[in-house]
Amino acid sequence: MPDYKDFSWVGEFPAAITVTDADGIIREMNQRSVVTFAADGGAALIGKDVLECHPGESRLKTAQLYETRQPNHYTIRKDGQRKMIHQMPWYQNGKFAGVVEISIPIPNDLPHFERT
Repeated sequence: MPDYKDFSWVGEFPAAITVTDADGIIREMNQRSVVTFAADGGAALIGKDVLECHPGESRLKTAQLYETRQPNHYTIRKDGQRKMIHQMPWYQNGKFAGVVEISIPIPNDLPHFERT
């Protein structure tokens, strides 16, 4: 198996990738994530508690991600753009290490195919 240690592709990947640690502290953001969350502080969010970035109901849902360590997937529309949100736990040496959120822009009419 190839040794993939160069993660430079993540920087310009055309979806927002935000990585938090097991305590909910934002540790990494790619360029799209920094732009997506510019109004909230952009790169200055690195080192901040992700729960502080969420009000009310979404704060509770986000806290549950760290308690249950279960993935969460949904779609949103923000500023006229539909997005698919994937929030998934990540592990290091078998131990819960945090949550990765990937926000992927999607078209309004997203085709669906049943594969067999």
